[in-house]
Amino acid sequence: MDTSGSPIPLARPRVQASWVRSERYGVSPEGVEPVFTGTVDTGSLFYECGAEVLSRLHGTLGTEPVGLMITDHEGLVLARWSVDADMNRSLDRVHLAPGFYFGEQTAGTNGLALALADRVPALVRSGEHFVAPLRRYTCAAVPVLDPRSGDLVGSINMTTWSDASSDLLLALAQSAAGNTSALMHVRAGGQPVRPLPRGEVFHVVADRLPAGDPCASRGWSEAVAGARDAVSAGRLTVVVGEPGVGKSAVATLARQGRRRRERVLVARPPGPEDVEAWLALWSPALTSPDTCVVVAGADALPAWAADELAAVLAHSATPLRPAVLTASSYAALPPALAALADAVVEVPPLRHRPEDVGPLARSFARELRHRDVEFTPRAVRALAAYGWPENVRELRAVVREAASRTDVVDVGHLRPEVLSSVQRSLTRLEQLEREEILRWLTVPGTTVVQAAAELGLSRATLYRKISQYGLAVPGRG
Repeated sequence: MDTSGSPIPLARPRVQASWVRSERYGVSPEGVEPVFTGTVDTGSLFYECGAEVLSRLHGTLGTEPVGLMITDHEGLVLARWSVDADMNRSLDRVHLAPGFYFGEQTAGTNGLALALADRVPALVRSGEHFVAPLRRYTCAAVPVLDPRSGDLVGSINMTTWSDASSDLLLALAQSAAGNTSALMHVRAGGQPVRPLPRGEVFHVVADRLPAGDPCASRGWSEAVAGARDAVSAGRLTVVVGEPGVGKSAVATLARQGRRRRERVLVARPPGPEDVEAWLALWSPALTSPDTCVVVAGADALPAWAADELAAVLAHSATPLRPAVLTASSYAALPPALAALADAVVEVPPLRHRPEDVGPLARSFARELRHRDVEFTPRAVRALAAYGWPENVRELRAVVREAASRTDVVDVGHLRPEVLSSVQRSLTRLEQLEREEILRWLTVPGTTVVQAAAELGLSRATLYRKISQYGLAVPGRG
């Protein structure tokens, strides 16, 4: 290790990139400067499951000098386990302890920071650490994603002495992280796991975009207008909002009509291990003045990829910034990209613009059936009243499912959860009971008394179950 502050020449590219970022953040190579918070979140599903997995593992390690840690997505250490007194005292001295932040911006290049920055498992050995006192350790860390949303929730980290290091440490961390994810999935009710990102790159010619925007709410219109103004002024624009809210649509609409035959390239990141080939596929388009690039989900980019993208954008020779980024929030952007952003436009969630639900539903049904599909008034009211936790993406799935089975969509064709306000996970038996109740309540002309008779329930019991499941069928008192 070069004590002047440069990584060893043969250091891995990911480590080299992390050193560059550490220097950019102003991290001192002489020691970890403590950043402490008085409270940590131990109430999350991730913490509950991770703590259970690591506490069991801790009990099997005997006297091994290994520190086991859980961190949140920002590198805040939530908990630590170790039976080795020397290891505990040493980790306390470098502030790798509960309540302290240990991300790149605080502690420079280290295992857990690199795993969180690049969203892939990381093993950082002795001399690869940026801060000198950390070079006595080898750290293995694995990022953990929420099995329902795919969001980064934190990391599992294992630290041992550098002279006792082994690649098995990373395998152990990967096993613990995998067990944590599996336990989270089970305790979340076994809900479907969002598929891992595939990575997509596709072109759209501006004058071939679908005619007319079905959304006319004030919030949506202001977002589109704001993005258009920013892009027209040559600003690097970031469109932010909840998952599935339509950020890529706003980014694409921001370029529509600016120049005939202009090409809009939309690039959605794949899993971190495939990012290098994905970048090579489309990044040359960034230098084309006739192509606007929309990088969807820029907040999911590994730090090294964000650095490369930022370098190209910062040195673009075109008169207008050729890219629009989308992200869950400005704060979630990798620092290299956040530093270049000139304008931020927020897209409101679908629950805040219910007037867009009906037009969007008809548009999605027409897209599926290639002709107009009718929606009954009570079906439209039910759709507009639902909270849409997954926003437009969820609405599209619900509408396509209903429109594939009928020419006139009524409440009976909608998924049961659209008519239920209950947020907790139901057992399979409860789901069947709820669906059977809804099946009878949504039969046109059927009264509650008739539905109760068909279900073999008293009217009072049926009303109680309607309340229990939070059922709301428009048009029925």
